[in-house]
Amino acid sequence: MITAERSLELAKKFGGSEKNSGSVEVQVAILTERIKNLTPHFEKNKKDHAGMRGLMKMIGQRRSLLKYLGRIDQGRYSKLIKELELRK
Repeated sequence: MITAERSLELAKKFGGSEKNSGSVEVQVAILTERIKNLTPHFEKNKKDHAGMRGLMKMIGQRRSLLKYLGRIDQGRYSKLIKELELRK
């Protein structure tokens, strides 16, 4: 679970201000944080298929946001990938 304080931190870091929670970078950062927090749960609970579906939906949403950002601005895309350490 991601706290409201952590969401504001991510918004400030990736969006420039705490109120800019709608930018693509902030949305991707928050989704990445939620995915990282859920991953250990699914390593322990392999049969939680309903929860796994939600995780897959989050991953798909993050993928489509990253795809959009890559089309719009390749520089911002590259910077975000590097900062979040998504692809190696």
